Amino acid sequence: MMAALLFTVTLLLCVLGGQALDLLRAKSGVPPPVPRVHCWCSSYPNVTLCAWPEPSHCPPTHYVATYSERHGQPITEQCHLIPPSHNSSSPTSSSSSSSSSEQWHCQLPNLKLLTDYIINVTAVNSGGSSSYLSSFMLEDIVKPDPPVDVRVSSHSTRNLLVQWSPPSTWTNLHIFPLKYQIMYQWENRGIASSVNLGPFESAQVELKGLSPGREYLFQVCAKELLDLGKCSNWSSPVNITLPRMKP
Repeated sequence: MMAALLFTVTLLLCVLGGQALDLLRAKSGVPPPVPRVHCWCSSYPNVTLCAWPEPSHCPPTHYVATYSERHGQPITEQCHLIPPSHNSSSPTSSSSSSSSSEQWHCQLPNLKLLTDYIINVTAVNSGGSSSYLSSFMLEDIVKPDPPVDVRVSSHSTRNLLVQWSPPSTWTNLHIFPLKYQIMYQWENRGIASSVNLGPFESAQVELKGLSPGREYLFQVCAKELLDLGKCSNWSSPVNITLPRMKP
């Protein structure tokens, strides 16, 4: 009997592949995995998002996402869900930890300042349900999108001017300014080196005393001026090679 069962399972896996795993999980009553939820505020205080990856090899799964004040009135709000196939048109940002095309997102509008919230995301399929439950305060999850339009120009064989623009998704720049950090990297005889500079409140900085003829790679990150939350992901890298000194 056991041999016949093993043979049947092996045959299903060989013929149907991932579909066989879905069928076996549904029949065996295996609940979905607990959603791996990541929340961040990409524009303080108005744009707060949570995201989690779509699990692979699972029966069709739907989600219920809610949030509420931890110490306030017992009112539970529904989080607006955005399926993975719709993320290309949603107001999500690059701070999400995985590819947006594989992520579920939910929007949490109109959160109060300096208030503890509880987020509850429950995955439900034919095998049961699993829930993610966590608390957060808006000020702790602030994470802007990376700066854009990073430009590097050489002023001499030793000096560079680095310029950039704030992320367009940070909509209240005049009320909640950003500060910036610069990271630049280079190689010397096969050994990689890097330097972090900042913070800077302006959107440009001149670097002096660099090595002529050397190639440098520059990236910039942004953070809320009063240190709320975390620095953004690093911007896309920009390379430049300083001119060599004339003999």
